[in-house]
Amino acid sequence: MNKHIGILTAGGDSPGLNAAIRAIGKSAMDTGRMEVVGFKDGFRGLMENRVMRLNRSMLSSILTLGGTILGTSRDKPHKMPVGGELMDMTEVICDNYYKHRLDALVCIGGGGTQKNAFRLVEKGLNILTLPKTIDNDVYGTDVTFGFDTAMEIATEAIDRLHSTAHSHHRIIVIEVMGHNTGWLALGAGIASGADVVLIPEIPYNTAIVADAIRYRQQRGNNFSIVVIAEGALSIDDKKVLDKLTNRKVQAKQSGDSKSRKKAQDAYLSFSKKRLTHTLQLSQQLEEMTGLESRLTILGHLQRGGTPSATDRVLATRLGSSCVKYIENGDFGNMIALRGDGTVLVPLQDVIGKRKVVPLDHSWLESARNVGTCLGD
Repeated sequence: MNKHIGILTAGGDSPGLNAAIRAIGKSAMDTGRMEVVGFKDGFRGLMENRVMRLNRSMLSSILTLGGTILGTSRDKPHKMPVGGELMDMTEVICDNYYKHRLDALVCIGGGGTQKNAFRLVEKGLNILTLPKTIDNDVYGTDVTFGFDTAMEIATEAIDRLHSTAHSHHRIIVIEVMGHNTGWLALGAGIASGADVVLIPEIPYNTAIVADAIRYRQQRGNNFSIVVIAEGALSIDDKKVLDKLTNRKVQAKQSGDSKSRKKAQDAYLSFSKKRLTHTLQLSQQLEEMTGLESRLTILGHLQRGGTPSATDRVLATRLGSSCVKYIENGDFGNMIALRGDGTVLVPLQDVIGKRKVVPLDHSWLESARNVGTCLGD
């Protein structure tokens, strides 16, 4: 009897998703014992029973495509917008899983997807996950697919901005993605020879950044490239954020709804201000150094386009290994890259954790060795 495999992609789009879908589908079909369906737009598609039958001809042309042929969404099974309200649709999702007679469901996504997949594991569904995100912050895997492509795109963009910075004697501040971790900013910053790299793991001192730029001026370099992760914070802002976070946790533990709302409102107000912090940094550096400063936000440009060869290989390795684990019944796990092979990491060991840049990481050491200012 044939096994029935479902696939969905959830969270933000990422280069390599189609390569992973292709690898799972082709490997499953090659067994001669598996049929594969895709659910459109993540967990919402599974809830709404929107299915795409996957066949060889469909899979044969998607390896080089960016995005995902299945579509994606950030909807969560237990908090899904339905009719203007957030509703727990977990039971509906489980019902549709059984209606399609699925033997396994493969969920491809980042940290949020791992959490949502684990909720379905707790309901008794056979789940495997693959780690993707351009932020490279999923715990338990050496690297996520999508990261290499995004780093290449960011590096190329920074390379192009070098000429403008040099020609106009400017500071160019480039914001790259990375709300909680600095892998992308650090990697692209090193690869492009940035003069300053600011990441969330190392709160920065604006005065130290300005001093580094002035030092370059004294040595005859009247321009500077500053790469900053969107989640990087100054030392002062980090103190404020920590205080608001602790206040929110304490209010939640107290059970006082009024205190909880006040703490949440204060936290959200600060979060909104953070949206303009890179612009403020650019303006501060102009005032402190006397150099004209310009801000470029790369935004979603980093997530689009054709996946790199590295990401295609990685997504294919993870996706193709999926079939072996399905046949072995190794469910409730994330398939991770570890060294030269793949390993299973229990989802309960993945959720609630984030792979941040260790302060003793070799990338940080290399950046410091070549004179890159890290704001500390």
